[in-house]
This record gives sequence, structure tokens and C-alpha cells, in this order.
Amino acid sequence: MTTSQSESATREAATALTGVETTARSLDEAAHEPATGITGAQSLVRSLEAIGVDVVFGIPGGAILPLYDPLFDSKVRHVLVRHEQGAGHAATGYAQATGRVGVCMATSGPGATNLVTPLADAYMDSVPIVAITGQVPSGAIGTDAFQEADIRGITMPITKHNFLVTDAADIPQRIAEAFHLASTGRPGPVLVDVPKDVLQATTDFAWPPRMDLPGYRPTTRPHGKQVREAATLIAGASRPVLYVGGGVLKAGATEELAELARLTGAPVVTTLMARGAFPDSDPQHLGMPGMHGTVAAVTALQKSDVLVALGARFDDRVTGQLSSFAPDALVVHADIDPAEIGKNRKADVPIVGDAKETIGQLVTALRAEHEAGRTPDLAAWWAQLDTWRERYPLGYDEPEDGALSPQYVIERLGAIAGPDAIYTSGVGQHQMWAAQFIKYEKPGTWLNSGGLGTMGYAVPAAMGAKQGMPETTVWAIDGDGCFQMTNQELATCAIEGIPIKVAVINNGNLGMVRQWQTLFYEGRYSNTKLHPQNADGTPKPVRIPDFVALAEALGCVGLRCESKDDVDAVIEKAMAITDAPVVIDFIVGSDAQVWPMVAAGASNDDILAARDVRPVFGEGQV
Repeated sequence: MTTSQSESATREAATALTGVETTARSLDEAAHEPATGITGAQSLVRSLEAIGVDVVFGIPGGAILPLYDPLFDSKVRHVLVRHEQGAGHAATGYAQATGRVGVCMATSGPGATNLVTPLADAYMDSVPIVAITGQVPSGAIGTDAFQEADIRGITMPITKHNFLVTDAADIPQRIAEAFHLASTGRPGPVLVDVPKDVLQATTDFAWPPRMDLPGYRPTTRPHGKQVREAATLIAGASRPVLYVGGGVLKAGATEELAELARLTGAPVVTTLMARGAFPDSDPQHLGMPGMHGTVAAVTALQKSDVLVALGARFDDRVTGQLSSFAPDALVVHADIDPAEIGKNRKADVPIVGDAKETIGQLVTALRAEHEAGRTPDLAAWWAQLDTWRERYPLGYDEPEDGALSPQYVIERLGAIAGPDAIYTSGVGQHQMWAAQFIKYEKPGTWLNSGGLGTMGYAVPAAMGAKQGMPETTVWAIDGDGCFQMTNQELATCAIEGIPIKVAVINNGNLGMVRQWQTLFYEGRYSNTKLHPQNADGTPKPVRIPDFVALAEALGCVGLRCESKDDVDAVIEKAMAITDAPVVIDFIVGSDAQVWPMVAAGASNDDILAARDVRPVFGEGQV
């Protein structure tokens, strides 16, 4: 890479990757004048300012303390979290909501290792974040010094790349490279580890730096021949399906997707990570596929003859038993990461490229097919799809004991907060109900931990999303198990003026684990009950913890709802509070389950619409 190319790439990274609208000239001005005789820490802060960072989530500690001194005078806002895991998830929520790179900081040793879970989470879900960690002084590395951990080695499998900075003069270059790597190609987390003595060393600062990333050349422009082959295949299909993954959202390709859907007339399914990429209200949308997807979406994939996978990776939660997944389908697989092509399912037409460019070129190629008279008749296919959709709609039964239905709570929350709100979710039953019963009409409104399935994601992710989108209502939908993992960040929200809203779906249990124990372990509820129990297993009237009292202790407004008749009023009361975080403790029944369901490792042919029934279509009869 030449010097001019590296400077151009750095400017492009600073503009496109952090979402800062600026020219190369104004970027240079933002970096201030070149400086001499400053510390490595000052150089790092100036680098963050130059690349357009507006907020960092973190906690200081000994090894990173030199960095916190110049940060005190910086225009970059620092949000002091209560746990480093919260910092990492907040950076992820910020990135998912804004499309910019999220940034978190931690000190060496335990501070850095507390970032492991959010880094792995961001890696699995392709979220662009940069983590900056302090390290023990260079001379102490490898001596088992106080608070030393080989965070580079630990995170190598769960980061897109990571750096150990050994020379303070390299800091601007490494920061520029980290942001470039995090958000070009397939996005992902990048870690920059800086020893304490490097932060304290005297150095010079200049911006933009030269970037040197030999071998890193992500393919964004798809091969025209492959695109034309895909168009020919789609034009000749009688049962096509557009299988849309999170890569479409990462590429900002939702308008192109809508155009492709109109042009093909094909049904669209959006994965858990792609909810909002295509409007739920659109008649071509069949919903979410996978283990808890709609019957119509799951079955459409199974019966398709041409499957067009866009930014999706054929993960096990979508395919079920891989050997029986979509057995008669020819596969067009488009993804920016060549490692995903053919990894799980053979691609008949592989396309490596950015989803926005790929879909745009596919639209052009399909128009040429249609102009040549090759337009498929999908009337019979849609008649079949509509039959499945009408026969097996998403729904739920009200609890027979009169308890509050968790599905009803989430359905009403979505209706009242509306499609402009941002919804984050923990992991478990409430996550699936939030994916099923809230209507997503816009991109960037559904944030969750899909690949890693991280309990405790919702509250800090909501904090990061609200910080990035302060004028937008942000709801965290959490379970009582997830909520107890990271609710300390509510204190951060209260003190920092980040008024998120939290709906705790409190069934007194680890709900999804309990559901599996019900279905596969003969109702032997081993260690899934979260509230105190009597000797006969019935719950005691006392709640530990009392989430309303806990919310108030953390500086929030605490509300409780136990009756269906009160749901709307309580949600509206929470919506009216805009100057403080709000927590609603929804006391719901413990026996509600998530349906439809494909059991882990089972074939999608055997999807169940409800408990104690035969597979929807009879075993193997989809």
C-alpha cells in the first residue's frame, strides 16, 4: 500500500466507519496541529478525537490510568460503567444502533478479561467495536506481574484482529488501523493493548498516519459473472426464497433488498439478526426462520427450489439438522466473508461481495432477465405460502391460571412504543417473544445477542444505544435471570443521564432452560427456579430481589404490573417518564413456552406448532 493510498484509506475509515460526516481536510483539522513532546496517552486521545469518536465506555485502573488523565480534558465523552462487561455491551449497542464503531476501555488483567464476553459476542454478530486495554509495563510482560493477562492471546480467536503497541510512535497508526479493520469487510471487534510505559513515553503526533495492512483486501465488488448466474437461477425458479441475514443490515442494504423483493416477487424471511431489514407489515415477509421461527418461514425454506442467502451464514438455529435442510434447493450464497461461502451448505452460485453492491447488481441483472422474457410465475407458490401462513399464524394461549401472559406484555409494549423505538433483548424466552410479537418496520430497531446468546446483554446494550441515539426511545426487554447479571449499569444510566426503559419479564425462573426441562427432562426443574421455594416447590410470597426496590436503589423509577388490565397503563406511565431510567417488573406466569419450535438437532421438517402435538406436517412430510 502506498503512502497516498494509506492516507486515503485512513480518511475513508474515519469518515465511513465512525459515521462522522467530514472531508479529508476537516479530518486533518480535527486532529489539531502535529504535536511533539507529548505522551503516548495524549497521542491516543488525539487519535480518538481525530477519527471522530464521541463516546467511550470504560473503567479506569492502574495500567490504563495514564490514558485517563488526557481524557479528562478531551471532547470525547467517557461513560463510567460499573463493570467492564457493561462497557463492552454498551459499545456493541452503540454500534448496532448508530452504524458507527463502538469504543470501550479497560485496564490490564481482570479489567481486560471482563471484556472477553462482549468481544466474543461482537465477533459472533459481526459488530464493529474497538476495545482499548491497558497492559503492564513492557519489561514486566511475561513475568506474571500484578494484574497481568495475555489479553492478545486470550482474545485472538474472538477478535477480527488485535494489536500490542510496543512503540508510542505507532499509536495513531494502530488506532487508524483498528477502526479500519473493525468496520470494513465483515465488521468485527478489534483490540488494541497498550503497555503502561508506552502510554507514558514521550512521542510525536501527526494525523492522518500511514496505514500498513498487507494482505487485507476485503472484496466488496461482486464478480459480474456470478451475479448474472444468480439472476438466471432466480428468474427460472418456481419456489424462490430470499433468506436475509444480518449482513444486509451491516451493509446498509435495506433499500436494495426492498427493490429486489419487489422485482422477484419472492417471499422474504429475516433471521434473528436481520429483524427490521424488511418490514414485518410487507405482505412478502413470512417472518423469522429457525428454531422458533414462523411455520411459514421455516417451511418455505424447506420447500424452496432456489434459496437466495444474503448476508446469512446457514447457522444451526436456522438450518436445524443440516443434512435435511432445504433438500431440493439450489443455493445462491452472497456474503462479504469468503470463509462463510460453503462452510455449512454448498453454494451452487457463490458470490463474495458487499451486500449493498451485490443486491444492487443483482437487481440490474434480473431486470435484464425480465426484459428477455424470463419472468417466473409464482402464483402457485404464493397460494401454498398463504395457506401455511393462514393455517399456522403466530399466537399464544392465555394462561389457564389467570396469570399475566408474557407474550401479551411484549405485544402491547411493541404496539405502544411503536416501530420508531429501539428494542434490545437479553437471551431466552423473552428474546424469542420479542422477536416474534413486536413488529419491526425499520433497520436498527432490534438489537440482541444472536450468535453467542449472551445473558445480560440487554441493559448495557440499551445504555449504549440510547447514548448513540438520545432522541429515540430505547426499551430493554429482559428476563429476570438476564437482568440480574448486568442491572448494575442502571446506576450508570441514572448518574450519566441515560434514560433507558426496562421491561423485566419476571417468571421466577430461567425460562428457556425450564422449557427444555419440561420438554426433554420430564419436568425435572433442576436449578432453574430463581425465587425462594417452599418445601413442596411452590414459590414463597417474598421476591428476592424485589426489582422495584432495586430499581429505586439504583436511581431509577420502579414500577410493577401483575394484571392484564394494567399493562397498557403501566407502559404508558413509563413512556411518559423521560428524565430517568424506568424499570417495570412484569410478574408473569412460569409455564408459558415459546412456539413454534424445532428441537435442537431435529429436522425443520419436524417443526411443532405447540406442545403435545405431532409435527405440523407429520414427521418428514414438509
